[in-house]
Amino acid sequence: MPRLILYTTAWCGFCVRAKQLLEARGYAYREVSLDDDASFRETVARIGDGRTSVPLITLDDETIGGYEELAALDRSGELALRLAG
Repeated sequence: MPRLILYTTAWCGFCVRAKQLLEARGYAYREVSLDDDASFRETVARIGDGRTSVPLITLDDETIGGYEELAALDRSGELALRLAG
C-alpha cells in the first residue's frame, strides 16, 4: 500500500500539479477523489488537522499539507529521504 495518499478533486489545479510531481519522480501514491463528497471540506479538515483545501497529502498518516509543502519537501530532498526509509 502506498505510503503517500493524495486527497483530490478533479477541478483542482494544485491536485494535478502534485500528481505530476510525484509521477515525475516515480513515487507511488494512492489518490482519494473527493468529487462525490458534498462535504469534502469537512472530510479534509477531519483528516488534515483542520486544513480545508485540496490537495491534502499525507505520508504514513502524517499530514504533509498541500502542493506547496510537497514541492518544498521535494526541493529540499527530504521527500526522497522519507520515502526511502
